[in-house]
Amino acid sequence: QVQLVESGGGLVESGGSLRLSCAASGSIVGFYMMGWYRQAPGNQRELVATVTDVGRIDYALTVKGRFTLSRDSRTSVTLQMDSLKPDDTAVYYCNADLVITSPTSTTGRTRSTYWGRGAQVTVSS
Repeated sequence: QVQLVESGGGLVESGGSLRLSCAASGSIVGFYMMGWYRQAPGNQRELVATVTDVGRIDYALTVKGRFTLSRDSRTSVTLQMDSLKPDDTAVYYCNADLVITSPTSTTGRTRSTYWGRGAQVTVSS
C-alpha cells in the first residue's frame, strides 16, 4: 500500500510565505507525476503545480511566478509558496501518479493515483 504524508501549511498574512512537503512511501517502483492541487470552500479542486518523471513542471496561471515546486527525491516534492494572497486560502492536496508492485498483475506492477489528506493554508488580508 502507498501513503502520502503531507507537512507544512498554516496561517500567514498576505504577502508572506509558506512551504508544503509531500512524501510518498510504500511499494513504489515508478513515478509518472507528483504535485499539488487545492480546493477552496465552494470551489472545485484545481491544479496548483505538478512535476513529471522527466522533470517538466506545470503551474496554474494564478500561482505562476509566486509558487515553486521542486522534486526533492524520487518520491517527494516541496511547494514553496511566496507572495501569498487571501485567494490562495484553501486545503492543499498532494497528488501522486505512481507505479506500484501488484502481485495480481501479469507484469507484477500497476499504475495508480493517490491523494494526501490535505493541508490547510490560510492567508489573512
